[in-house]
Amino acid sequence: MKTHKDLDVWKDSIELVTRIYRLVSNFPKEERFGLVDQMKRAAVSIPSNIAEGAARNSQKEFFQFLHVALGSIAELETQLIISKKLGFLNDENIFEDLEKIKSKLLGLIRYLRKKRNEK
Repeated sequence: MKTHKDLDVWKDSIELVTRIYRLVSNFPKEERFGLVDQMKRAAVSIPSNIAEGAARNSQKEFFQFLHVALGSIAELETQLIISKKLGFLNDENIFEDLEKIKSKLLGLIRYLRKKRNEK
């Protein structure tokens, strides 16, 4: 791996951020400082933590940041479920895309763990 920008999971999560920003632009104005801000922060946190972890000098720190990114995925998923229940969300594919990112992130964690154990 050269940089975080070479990781498919990072690229996909950047695309997710842009989708979330477009999605929440249609939410009610009263959610601007509530659900909208929380969803934007959670979405941005995913690629940001992948990038920060990849830039660290230790694999232990990289793992920690990847797990923070997983937490942000769970947070965003919860917020999307709430948005759907409130009638704000009509993009069902976003759940599938979020699940794909989660799977790729878990795959990266497994790969790095296996690589570490082979040493």
